[in-house]
Amino acid sequence: MSNNGDSLDGYRPVAEDTGGRRSQAQRDAVTVEIGYALASAAFLAAVAFGVVAGPALFLDLSRGAVRALVTSGGVLAAALFALRVATVLWRFRGGAAPSAQPSQPGRTRPDS
Repeated sequence: MSNNGDSLDGYRPVAEDTGGRRSQAQRDAVTVEIGYALASAAFLAAVAFGVVAGPALFLDLSRGAVRALVTSGGVLAAALFALRVATVLWRFRGGAAPSAQPSQPGRTRPDS
């Protein structure tokens, strides 16, 4: 490897589904989408935890009930966080695929 991170033979492994190197705009789009996925998942998890565990703050409940509410709120929040991140990134991955190639040579549209 040279000092700038490039291989000496010019070979640089890339993701197979992209068909080549990603442009700066594509890398930026992935970064923004990951940030959005994490931020929206954190917000959803916080709201879910607050809804489930919130009554423990305002009601006079037994120690066992408080523990059950906080535990179930935490489990629900973690599950929703993971699910939200996965669905946002899955939709982004599906929508960011390069346009399909025509199935027949000479055709300009995939559905022609």
